[in-house]
This record gives sequence, C-alpha cells and structure tokens, in this order.
Amino acid sequence: MWKRGFEGWYFKHQKDGDMIALIPGRAESGAFVQMISDGGSRQFDLPELSVWGDTIRAGNCFFSPRGCSIELPGVRGEIAYGPLTPLRSDIMGPFRFFPMECRHGVLSMAHTLTGSLNVDGVPHDFDGGTGYLEKDSGTSFPRSYLWLQCSDFPEPCSIMVSIAEIPFCGMHFTGCICALVHRGREYRLATYNGVCIRAAGEQHICLSQGGLLLEVDLSPSQSGHPLRSPVGGQMSGVIRESSNAWIHVRLWDRRQPVLDLSSPHAVHEYVPPAAHT
Repeated sequence: MWKRGFEGWYFKHQKDGDMIALIPGRAESGAFVQMISDGGSRQFDLPELSVWGDTIRAGNCFFSPRGCSIELPGVRGEIAYGPLTPLRSDIMGPFRFFPMECRHGVLSMAHTLTGSLNVDGVPHDFDGGTGYLEKDSGTSFPRSYLWLQCSDFPEPCSIMVSIAEIPFCGMHFTGCICALVHRGREYRLATYNGVCIRAAGEQHICLSQGGLLLEVDLSPSQSGHPLRSPVGGQMSGVIRESSNAWIHVRLWDRRQPVLDLSSPHAVHEYVPPAAHT
C-alpha cells in the first residue's frame, strides 16, 4: 500500500542517440507521468496512478517489467522489455532498514528493447536498444546531489552513480551509491562499503574503495531539461536533467586497468549546494 510522500519510476529507453525516459509517479500533489528526451521534457497530470503486483497503471498507460504501453496526448506506442538485470542486492545496503528522506532502487541495469513510440507524429524505433529501470520513494529529493547513468558503451557495461547530501538521525553526511556492471561482473562502491569520495563535481567524479579506483569524466550536451521533483511529498521542486551527455569511465582493480570506455549517451542530473539557501 502506498504511504504519504512520493514514489516514482524511471523507465529509460535508449537506441544510439535517441533516448526517451518515462517517469510515472504519484505524490501528495497528485499522479503524473513525466517524459524527457534530448528534445525537451513534458509533464502529464493524471487523475490517478495504481499499482497491482508488478504493474503500474497511470491513466491509460501501463508499465511493468515486461514492457510499457503508452497513451498520452501526442505520445503513443508500446515497447517490450527483455529479461531485466537487477543488482545482486539492494543498492541502499543496510540503509534500507532506516527511515530515509529518499530511497533509491535499481530494478534493471540493462535490458533489451523491442518496439517504438510515436511523439507528435514522429516515430522513435527502439528495436535492439537498451533499457534501464529504477525507482525512488520517500518525501524529498536530496537538497544537493549528482546522479548519472549510462548503458550504451562499445562493450557490455552499465553504470549508475549517485552522490548526495543525506539527512540522517539529526545530522548530515555525503552518501554515495555506485553500481557498475561490466561483462556480467558487478562492482559496488558505496558508503556502507567504505567508499572514499575523492572528487564529486559536475564534470568529474573519483571514487576509491579497497583496491578499486573509479574515475568518471562527464560533459553535458546541454544545460538540461526541467523535471518536477518532490519536496515534502509535493511535486513542487524543479531539477534539470541532461540527456546524451558524453561520459568517460575508467576503472582499476589493484592498479590493474579493468575498463576504459566512453559514450556520448549518458543521462545526468546535478544540483549543487549553492543552489539552496
């Protein structure tokens, strides 16, 4: 049963430079579907959103682990998903047992796509593309954070990084969750695993943990498109998300190179501390 606050799902569909993410959700201010692509963002307010088992009904749209069926003003289509690829365990680690301002879940790091969406009469073919699926719930997004995700590399690889200012038990700390799956092997760098955040800027991230060293360079293709974000259970905030950002990822394990990959198809959000008073 849904409790007060917000919950939203992020269904990302990518094929080469074509990306459309659909975000069904509900908050104390009402139900919605948001859509973002390289061309902009849209908000569709809906009378209701309901969840039955693993299926989400948002107005006349349906979302599930098997795919989505979309019927929105100017946006229609169906996309089927191949088998989802969840992480080995909850990305929140032991923090999943504590009350948190925002809970993050990674439901699939990468899965195949079949189907298309038609947006304002323009077809977007996602046959052979790659999907990504995550969920957020709680009361508010962190007051400052960065988040990035990319599953489109020259070889099988998917990465998600989130670094945020976290209120916890009357204090604040900078928390990190990062999952990288390369050729079927999962690497997890996280606060609960003892990660050291060496750098966490808009264009450069450096994390170390035990023998692992991860460096990520990022260059957004534009200033981003606006999306509504939760504040105290209401969708009253605004963040900006960039699609098709250039990303360069390097990982070492005990000083031995594991991967060195680039892609022009990352998604990225960055809310600096200076944005808040």
